Amino acid sequence: MSFGTVLRAGAVALAMTAPAMAETVKVGVIGPFSGPFSGSFGEPFRQGVETYVAMNGQPADGIEVEFIWRDLQKPDPGQARALAQELVAKDGVQYLAGFVFTPNAIAAAGISQQAKIPTVIFNASASAVVSQSEYYVRTSNTLAQVSVPTAQDALDKGYKTVVTAVSDYAPGVDAETNFAKAFTEGGGEVLESIRMPLSTTDFGPYLQSIQLKKPDALFVFLPYGPPTYSFVNAYRDNGLDKAGIAFVGTSETQEVDLQSLGDAALGLETGYFYSAAHESPENDAFKAKLKELYPNAEPNPATVAAFDGTHALYEMIRATGGKTDPDAAIAAIKGKSWESPRGPITIDADTRDIVQNVYIRKVEKDADGRLVNREYKTYEAQPDFGAQK
Repeated sequence: MSFGTVLRAGAVALAMTAPAMAETVKVGVIGPFSGPFSGSFGEPFRQGVETYVAMNGQPADGIEVEFIWRDLQKPDPGQARALAQELVAKDGVQYLAGFVFTPNAIAAAGISQQAKIPTVIFNASASAVVSQSEYYVRTSNTLAQVSVPTAQDALDKGYKTVVTAVSDYAPGVDAETNFAKAFTEGGGEVLESIRMPLSTTDFGPYLQSIQLKKPDALFVFLPYGPPTYSFVNAYRDNGLDKAGIAFVGTSETQEVDLQSLGDAALGLETGYFYSAAHESPENDAFKAKLKELYPNAEPNPATVAAFDGTHALYEMIRATGGKTDPDAAIAAIKGKSWESPRGPITIDADTRDIVQNVYIRKVEKDADGRLVNREYKTYEAQPDFGAQK
């Protein structure tokens, strides 16, 4: 036996006895991990991902997932595209995820499409987002999805007239358009539609103008975080509640801001896809693990969207054995259903968007005196109405 043969045989023997190298799948996550939206979105994204991994381990034997985090504090389409390009070309990610703001998600769609990178949207909620790339999937919601049942509920409450006030960007326009369509088709009247710049910090003049219109209700959508905190307080400070103008919202009382809003939030009603007060074994398990990992974290919609987004990533990774096969990955997630902490969800096989329950909630205090969004009415299996033709 030659020396070279001995080396080869030894190498074969070593390969047979050594543990197999794990396949590493890289996922790039883009979101605001610093700045004013980090508490509402960036950290909840990270917490949702890490809670899912802690509860479920790795996708399969021999496959490990590495998450690469990239900070993008605000709507900045150019930077969003650049970060997506860098993650794909330099870091070699097989998947992308995250995206708070619709303009950023739309800007990165070209990278996803051209490079065939399956991408899970954790937030960006304009209906148009998912159609921008054949490799986009969403696990958050759309504004059309929550606004239509919210309008139906407003009609059920007997409201005849409303003013709509939304942030002036794609999700706000979606919320306004779909709420108004459902409300007017049901016999209601929209007295005025107001679009407020995203940069608005003083909502007093808008609310004073609304009060003069004397509607039965005010429908509102703003991206949660600092804008919603300011708006809810201005609603109370300007006396709209005392004037009998009901608050009809979507995400304005989400959990990250809820305790800091204090009694200003009591009694406010919203229609949305997740409440930390949702009663189910899945939500209890999710909240327990989140609290174990992050004792000060508040379970909120962004956390759950990232948690379920990680589930979607795992489904695609398992289906492809950790290999790069984007078409097989997307095919595997289409039509998939599972029980989320929010309730039952499905990824629509045609649109790749989420189908889920929308809950009408009222802010109350629980037995410990903490504010909660108490669900009291459910609209089951709501699609993205904005995608309906």
